[in-house]
Amino acid sequence: MCGRFTQRHKPEEIEDRFDVEPIELLQEARYNIAPSQPIAAIRQGEHREMFVCKWGLVPFWAKDPSIGNNMINAKAETLAEKPSFKRAFAKRRCMIPADGFYEWQKRGKGPSQPFYVRLKAGELFAFAGLWEEWKSPEGEVLTTCTIITVEPNELIAGIHNRMAMILKPEDEAAWLDPKNGIPEIANLLQPYPANLMEAYPISRAVNNPRFDDPSCIEPVIL
Repeated sequence: MCGRFTQRHKPEEIEDRFDVEPIELLQEARYNIAPSQPIAAIRQGEHREMFVCKWGLVPFWAKDPSIGNNMINAKAETLAEKPSFKRAFAKRRCMIPADGFYEWQKRGKGPSQPFYVRLKAGELFAFAGLWEEWKSPEGEVLTTCTIITVEPNELIAGIHNRMAMILKPEDEAAWLDPKNGIPEIANLLQPYPANLMEAYPISRAVNNPRFDDPSCIEPVIL
């Protein structure tokens, strides 16, 4: 699964990388983005746009928005089948800009060890995501999203049995294009190449979602 990530790049870097007007939420670097928090995502309408959504997808048909607490990730293998995701998979795909994420390795009976995972050059990338709008009985609209996960590549397999789906840059436009149906984009649901990534152990301080500090990504010696 993917339960935390980072976004440390400046708004102008995000604008250059994704060809989108950045939003105010990106003014500060974030080192420990957690579920239920507001995050920045990118979608395609008449134009590519960046928007704010809450991390934890709430299907449009949900009676209670608290269901989003269990919808922070969506398994690639069942997107086209699960009622919570299949309509969004067909028409409401998004990208979530990031530059790293965390995974926890189980270590026997001891506490799990967090690892920081990123591309080797530390550059920006995009998670593949889905978004939805939910309307309350009072008419208030809540925009939410989820991050898709896939089978792990060779690097992540030694840490966790799932990994966040990172889009290859050349696949991003096809993923966002609402004209593409499921048959056109299903083949994109693949783990990112392991040889382009790196992972290293970090402090368990990242376990606290209220701790958002550059020290979150500093390596530790095990």
